[in-house]
Amino acid sequence: MPESEGLLLADKAFLALRELLTSGGLRAGQFVSMPDLVKMIGLPIAPVREAVKRAESVALVRILPKRGVAVMEATPALIRECFHLRTIFDQEGARQLVRRDAARNLEPLRASHQRILDAAREGVTPSLQREAMAVDWALHTALADALENDSAREIYERNRNRISVIQHSRPLLPDRIVPAMEEHLAIMDAIAGDDEERAAARVREHYRQTLRWWGIIV
Repeated sequence: MPESEGLLLADKAFLALRELLTSGGLRAGQFVSMPDLVKMIGLPIAPVREAVKRAESVALVRILPKRGVAVMEATPALIRECFHLRTIFDQEGARQLVRRDAARNLEPLRASHQRILDAAREGVTPSLQREAMAVDWALHTALADALENDSAREIYERNRNRISVIQHSRPLLPDRIVPAMEEHLAIMDAIAGDDEERAAARVREHYRQTLRWWGIIV
């Protein structure tokens, strides 16, 4: 097999493995044997092994020699660490948006949040839960992108993958959607009000409320 083809298969295997991890196909703390993982990914064992090594290098899994692979565990310490790291980036992203007077760029996102909030107050359906998760991540991504820093974006993306694994360890309960949307709207309102410190404070409050939802005392 040519080296370029091998690298391509390894990349495909990693993308497939990452999708399994971040979509809940493999859950936090789950053990899977290498033969079973090969079946799930649908590629030869060599590129799957490379994908597993790559996933381990970014702390998504642990390789258990001669046994298989263990998905990262959603421990309280890791939950706090991952959401804290996201908050550090989000605060600076919010400040940057204020400094660049870029609140208007968030208007479509604000409308999406308001629509989800209004719908959730009437009743939460499984499809609304999925949409709420996507809209939730859209704001965090916008805050990270506001940094305009490729190195920060790479770190943020790795952390996002870990948070996605964590999030699939527990369903997004309906009673969290309304406050989460309200907290996000408060962040965007502060950005629109050209208040850096209030925007950063709203980001920190969202972090505290998120940890409380996970049962972590702050």
